Amino acid sequence: MNSEKQSRAAFVRALLPGLLVLMLPMMAWAQQQCEALDPAVAQLLQAMSSNAQQVSYSGVVTLQRGSDMQIMELSHSVSDGQATEELARLTGQDARVERSGHPTGCMHPGHQLLRAADVLGGTFCGLASVYKFRVQPGDRIAGRESLRLRVEPRDMYRFGHVLELDQDTALILKSSTLAADQRVLEQFQFASLSMSPGEPKEAVVAHEASHPHPHESEHLRAGITWELAWLPDGFMATDAAPMESQRKSYTDGLASFSVFLEPLGVAIKPGEGVERQGSTVAYTRGVLLQRRPVLITVLGEIPTNTARMLADSVRLR
Repeated sequence: MNSEKQSRAAFVRALLPGLLVLMLPMMAWAQQQCEALDPAVAQLLQAMSSNAQQVSYSGVVTLQRGSDMQIMELSHSVSDGQATEELARLTGQDARVERSGHPTGCMHPGHQLLRAADVLGGTFCGLASVYKFRVQPGDRIAGRESLRLRVEPRDMYRFGHVLELDQDTALILKSSTLAADQRVLEQFQFASLSMSPGEPKEAVVAHEASHPHPHESEHLRAGITWELAWLPDGFMATDAAPMESQRKSYTDGLASFSVFLEPLGVAIKPGEGVERQGSTVAYTRGVLLQRRPVLITVLGEIPTNTARMLADSVRLR
């Protein structure tokens, strides 16, 4: 037994020099990416990430998606580490969404920017590897002075952003999502803002969001194991979804998407469907994987070609 342990130890010692040779370039790359992130930008990102969950505020916001414009009243209050959020539509069908008892440390994929620090292990270096950041003087938004943060993608697999941040709190006063040709796909902006929560209002339709328990995803089991053979650089899983889960979600800290795989009883005609609303795309395709008919859906804040490539990369295991 001792001779076996000694042999294993000798084997590990023999591997170490080779492992170090492989790791050093990776360590140097990570160091380079961290150095590429201006300390002032890192501090601003940190303030965005933390203050958005700690500051109480309310106001009227506009959301522009293509030709569709919605006006809403938003209230966000924080007390004893719990956040309560209310969103009431002021145009179109009257509706209200409420989320209460929400832990401030919990980040939701797709929630308004920025959820990077928690997902990326407490550092923004990963963001610097896929985005370039520039800080500029901003406009006056909702009566408050702002700083403009330009977020430019380093590749074609994600969108760019222009964020107007409150100088005092780093709260996002205005955000614009940009296509590769600089078209504004989606724009969110405060029309008025108060640094205190608003009073609850009654509405015709109400929805109370809650935190699903991990075991509640049992109904999403596909019964087959699958994976993505390709991911754009910088994206990582937002949770430890089982291999047979029908849904797998990913984020790069700014953008997020989910891939759904649904087994079908019979094969459907080849083809694809694309539906886009603002920066969010829903891409679907029926395919045969290892002679099994399945429906693949990609839903997220990504370009259509990225969604198409993700659907192409789905593999059964």
